This record gives sequence, C-alpha cells and structure tokens, in this order.
Amino acid sequence: MQPRFNYAKLSPGAYQAMLAIEKYLSQSTLEKGLLHLVKLRVSQINGCAFCLDMHWKDLRAMGEDEQRLYSLNAWRECPYFTDRERSALAWAEALTLITQGHASDEAYAETTAHLNEREISDLTFAVIAINAWNRVSISSRKHPGTYQPAETHAAVSA
Repeated sequence: MQPRFNYAKLSPGAYQAMLAIEKYLSQSTLEKGLLHLVKLRVSQINGCAFCLDMHWKDLRAMGEDEQRLYSLNAWRECPYFTDRERSALAWAEALTLITQGHASDEAYAETTAHLNEREISDLTFAVIAINAWNRVSISSRKHPGTYQPAETHAAVSA
C-alpha cells in the first residue's frame, strides 16, 4: 500500500496539538509501561499496523517481557497482568468499543478499584489520543517498520 498523505506536514497545528497531549501524558502519574500497554491494546483492536509496531518497540525498549506482549489479545485469560493493568485495559477497551456499551458502570467501577480519579482522567485522554492516532495513521496509510523509540521520545520531550 502506498501512503496517502503526510498529516504531520499538511496539518502541523493539529499534529503539534496531538504531540502536546502525548507530552502531558508522559508527565502524568501513570506508569509509562502501562500507557504503552494500553496503546498497544487499543491499536490491536483498531488494527493500526503503524501504532502496533511503535508501541511494541516502545515496550520492548523499556524491557517488557515478550510473553506478556504476545498474550495481550487474551489479557483476561492470562495470569501475566496485574489488577491495575487489567483495570486499565478494561477501561481502554470500553472506551475504544464505546458503541458496544457506552463505558458501562461495571467497567468504570473496575477501574476505580485500581486507579484514582486523576489517573482515570489521564487514562481516558490516553485512550482518546491513541484512538485518534490510530485513525490518522490508518487513513493516511502510514507505513509500519520505520519507527525508532528514541526519535519520538525526544520529540515529545522537547
């Protein structure tokens, strides 16, 4: 597939606004590994090849265990995830699949058992952001495979 358009060049203001959300999230109290795990799971649901490549590489660069990454699609059935991670993944799935339940009270209650209100709010913005990144990457046909973790982390930190 050929790329369709370069959103970063064509819509620089929107791109910078998205990067500002990422910068905010990188400074939140949510663990970086948890954020990337959620982003990877949402990208699996949405089928975004570029974001799958990116967050898999980010997690591996952080030392994440491959067994957990291979099992992420089946996180509910695997013993490899903490209760905190499970609650974040459940909330991420509920928000990503919003038309299938409108972020149910059960999903929210599960999340409040392991995250405080600020963390839930920040997690919600992380899920919103990765859903947006997925959609722009899929629609523009951004090619996977070229992402290098250090490049993007430097851009977000600047």
